[in-house]
Amino acid sequence: MKKGKKYFILILAGVIFTGLYYYITLPAINIHSSGFWTTLMAIILFITFAGVFGQLRRQGRLNVVQNKTTIQLLKEIRFFKVGIALFLLVLLIYVAGNILSSPIVNAGKYQKLLNVVESDFTEDIQQVSYHTIPLLDKDSATLLGNRKMGSMVDMVSQFEVADDYTQINYQDMPVRVTPLVYASTIKWLTNHKAGIPAYIKIDMATQNTECVKLKETIKYSKSELFNHNIYRHLRFHYPMDIFDDQIFFEISDEGTPYWVCPVRKFNIGLFGGHTVGSVVLCNAITGECTKYAVEDVPTWIDKVYSAELLTELYNYYGIYKHGFFNSILGQKDCLMATNGYNYIALDDDVWVYTGVTSVSGDQSNVGFVLMNQRTMETKYYKIEGAIEDSAMSSAEGQVQNLGYKATFPLLLNISDEPTYFMALKDGAGLVKKYAMVNVHKYQWVAIGDTVKDCEKEYMALLVKNGISESQDDNGLYEQITGKITALAPVTIEGNTHYYVALDASDVLFDVDVTDNKLVDIIRCQTGDTVSFTYSPEEGGMNLVTELALQGK
Repeated sequence: MKKGKKYFILILAGVIFTGLYYYITLPAINIHSSGFWTTLMAIILFITFAGVFGQLRRQGRLNVVQNKTTIQLLKEIRFFKVGIALFLLVLLIYVAGNILSSPIVNAGKYQKLLNVVESDFTEDIQQVSYHTIPLLDKDSATLLGNRKMGSMVDMVSQFEVADDYTQINYQDMPVRVTPLVYASTIKWLTNHKAGIPAYIKIDMATQNTECVKLKETIKYSKSELFNHNIYRHLRFHYPMDIFDDQIFFEISDEGTPYWVCPVRKFNIGLFGGHTVGSVVLCNAITGECTKYAVEDVPTWIDKVYSAELLTELYNYYGIYKHGFFNSILGQKDCLMATNGYNYIALDDDVWVYTGVTSVSGDQSNVGFVLMNQRTMETKYYKIEGAIEDSAMSSAEGQVQNLGYKATFPLLLNISDEPTYFMALKDGAGLVKKYAMVNVHKYQWVAIGDTVKDCEKEYMALLVKNGISESQDDNGLYEQITGKITALAPVTIEGNTHYYVALDASDVLFDVDVTDNKLVDIIRCQTGDTVSFTYSPEEGGMNLVTELALQGK
C-alpha cells in the first residue's frame, strides 16, 4: 500500500473516531472545558496507537507477545514517542490548569465572586397571604404529577412525567412545571414524529394539578435520542459554549414551553470560579434559539442560576474570608450555607433561601441569605436562631406519635417575626399537617390541619409570649371597607352567621355572630359602611375576624 494512501486511511479513521466521540460526548470546543482537554487526549492516543499498529503491521511484528520485547519495540518507533510526548504535554497543561484555577492559590478571587449586601428582614420580606405560599416541596409535587399522569388514559401508556419540576413564579403564583417524556425507546420510535403533547403544571399553593395539552407539540427535549435531543441541539448551534450542568424547563406568560440554558463564564484561570455569562433560550416546540447576555434575560424567566450554584458561591464567600488555609485550620469567621434550601417568590422573581451557620457544625444560624435566581443578587439578614434541622425536629416532636416528617422549611414574615413554615408528611409522602416554628425560639411550635389553623395557633403563641398584641396582626388577613349591599342570617351547625355582600367586592363575607367581636353585625342594615378584617377563602366565602362600623 502506498505511503500516501496509508496516511489517508489513518486520517480518515481519526476523523470518524473524533466525529463519533463528539456526537456522543458533546464536548465544547473551548479551552475552559474539561471535556475539550479529555477529548484532545483521547484523539492523540487513538492516532498514536493507530499509527503504531500500522507500522508494526508493515514490519510483520504484530506477533510479539512478551511485554519486555513489546516495550522495547515501541521505544524504537518515533511516531509512538512523539504521540506519547504530546499526550503528556496536554495532560500537564490540564493538571496545571486545574491547580492554578483552584481555591488553593485563588481563595481571594473565589471569595469575591458573589456580592453580598446586608439588608433588613422586615422591609424586604413583606407579610404574605397564605394563598401565595408554596405548600408543597418537590417530592410532593412529584406525587401529584404522577397521579395526574395516571389519570390521563390517552397518554399514560406512551409517556411519563419528567423529573424537572422547575419552580417558577407564573402569573404571580408559585407553580412547578415539568414536561412529559417518552416512556421507553420503543415509545420514542412510535411517537417522536408527533412529539410530546403536554406538560404538567402544579399550583404549589392550591395543589391544583393540570396536564396542559399543547396545540403544537414539544419536539426538543431531554428524552429525544438524536438531533432533537436538547443537549445535542444546543451543542450543534453553539459548539464553543459551555452549558451549565442544569438546564431548566420553564413556560412563558402565554404558557409556551422553553428550555432556559445557562452558559458558563469562567472567572479564575482555565477552569475556576464559574458563574453564568449568558443564557440561551430555546423554544421547546420549534427549537428556535436566542442568546442573551445574563443582564438582558427576559424578566419572565425565573431560573438562570441554579440553587446549587448560588449556594456554592455563597460558601466561597463565607469560607474564604481569610484565605484558603484559614478555611481548613483556624477557620476564623468561616460561615457556610446550611444543608438545604427552599424558594421564595418576591417581586416576580424566585429567590433561593438558605440559612447561614458556622463551619463548626453547631445547631444555630447566625443569619440567612436570599439569592435571586435570575440576577444573582444576594441579600444577607443577620438573624440568629435555630438551624432548619432543629426547627424540623421540633415540629416533628409535636406529632411524634403520628410519625410525620417535616419538609425543609420556608421562611415567612409573621407579625415581623421570622418564622419557619413547613409541611408534615406521612410515610406515603402525603401532606397531613402544617407547622410554624419561630426562628428565634424554636420551641414555639404551632401545628394545624390547614394553613389557617396553623397560623391561628401560631398567632396565639405570639400573643401569649407578648410578641403580638392581636391574633389578627399577622398579614395573612386582609382588610376591606365598603357599603353593605345585602345581608342575610343563616344557621350553620346550630350557630348563627350573617352572609354579607359589599359594594367593594364581588365575593361574600361570613360573619359568625357567636364571636363577641362580630355581634354588631346584627345592628347593620343595607347601605351601612363597614370595615372587615377577613381571611380569604378559596370558595369565595371570606371569613370575617374583625368588624368596625363606619355608619351610613
